Amino acid sequence: MDKGKLIVSLIIFAIAGINLFLSIMSFMEKGKLMNNAYIYASKEEREKMYKKPYYRQSGIAFLFTFMEFVFIGLSCLFDNVIYTVFQALVLIILFVYAIASSVKISKLEKK
Repeated sequence: MDKGKLIVSLIIFAIAGINLFLSIMSFMEKGKLMNNAYIYASKEEREKMYKKPYYRQSGIAFLFTFMEFVFIGLSCLFDNVIYTVFQALVLIILFVYAIASSVKISKLEKK
């Protein structure tokens, strides 16, 4: 095995680990809320905002990003095309989820 591929794979797996940590923290509703709706809201809007759905949305997005980086690392490590297929599937699911959850959250806010 090539040392360069191994080093790159380890870096990618480290990034995956960071994403898993951020996902767990978001599900626990701990730490800074890393969601565009929160980041772009004014200070007054942030104080009134019901944050639970945004933490959940961020947690799921970080979980999908974790899976994406795991598949990228495996693809780099083993040069197998099946991991590339899984990468594409995870990205498609993440994209659909991001849109669907944003619509769902905006409907909840209108009530």
